[in-house]
Amino acid sequence: MSGYVFLFDLDATITRQEILPAVSRKLGVYEKMSFLTECTMRGEIPFKQSFLQRVELLKEVPVSQVRRLVGEIPVNEKLVEFMAENRERCYLVTVHLDIWIIDLVRRIGMENNLFCSKALVKNDHIQDVVSIVDKNAVMNQIRLPFVAVGDGNHDAEMIQAAEVGIGYGGVRQVAPAVLACASHVVYQEEKLAEFLERLL
Repeated sequence: MSGYVFLFDLDATITRQEILPAVSRKLGVYEKMSFLTECTMRGEIPFKQSFLQRVELLKEVPVSQVRRLVGEIPVNEKLVEFMAENRERCYLVTVHLDIWIIDLVRRIGMENNLFCSKALVKNDHIQDVVSIVDKNAVMNQIRLPFVAVGDGNHDAEMIQAAEVGIGYGGVRQVAPAVLACASHVVYQEEKLAEFLERLL
């Protein structure tokens, strides 16, 4: 048995859709959300700034409504199965807000293995973003060698620092920054699950 810890991005890695674009499509703000997402993926807007702008787009929507929509997003079942079977050393590392993703995270059984951003809620609306997850800080907490899986520019440092850094392109194109530093790039969920099994 290896001593690897496995760190997974949530958006378009564990989920089969990008979370905020999927939600915004149903809430009528898809074009604005999509523009911000694409600019961020290309590295044109700093990630933190872009995330706060995307939160702002959904601030008027009740938290319970966003949470329900996020909870319905389909997931990559083989990756979820891998995490369930190896839960003691698998973690989700996502910038998404706890109050939006908690139903989804509970559905896949990872609520106790989660690093995410946090927000204050009052009367079912976001009052303020308290903290935005720092993937570097998460990495510094991990004592064992780790495997990192993700697709976006904001995953690149985590993937570069990993002993095995995997860019996953099964949902959307792997960002250039990830392609530049990943030790492996995988485009099919089944192949990724098989590869992860071999790392155990």
